[in-house]
Amino acid sequence: MAEVLKLTFNPFQENTYIVYDRTGECVIFDPGCFSGQEQQMLIAAIGKHKLKPVRLINTHCHIDHVFGNQFVADTYGLPLEIHKGELPVLQAAPDSARMFGLPVPEGKLSPEPGAFIAEGDTIAFGETVLRAIFTPGHSPASLSFFCEAGRFLIAGDVLFFGSIGRTDLPGGDHGTLLRSITEQLLPLGDDVTVYPGHGPATNIGYEKQHNPFL
Repeated sequence: MAEVLKLTFNPFQENTYIVYDRTGECVIFDPGCFSGQEQQMLIAAIGKHKLKPVRLINTHCHIDHVFGNQFVADTYGLPLEIHKGELPVLQAAPDSARMFGLPVPEGKLSPEPGAFIAEGDTIAFGETVLRAIFTPGHSPASLSFFCEAGRFLIAGDVLFFGSIGRTDLPGGDHGTLLRSITEQLLPLGDDVTVYPGHGPATNIGYEKQHNPFL
């Protein structure tokens, strides 16, 4: 059975997720570690659980989700994987950081992608399989990752506890985001746990009943 470990990083309080199972293999989603201290927190968590990172994936490429990309790539020798449609967002990340008044780390903020993930692709590691779901709207080509066996979703900034992702950034669109949620996520089932890019976990059933945007 897959487990989900959450670490919250950087000034945006972004959730970085490490998904792993009993084999020790794990996938790092959206490493937001911004400072050296946060980088060491990530290493310590991986070491504590005796994990072996095998893939580095961004659900989308807004700056708060990519601060740690280069660090993770260098530390664990992993290529970055994203949806091809997020490439312009990734390449604009240093300028976005400066716009928010945040320092860009010496060297690269993120490597270029080593591979692209398309809608419907499977992410297989250890005994775990995740399915990539195309959920644009918050960003041009955001992906969410669904574990059928574990009944959970790594949702990026698509769906939050009691809210949804903002759509006022470049490439965002409110109608597209609502369609992504209602057509792609809600049908997954009320029992599915949602791990969002910010804030606490929730589940599909709760959001169906209580989310004011839905």
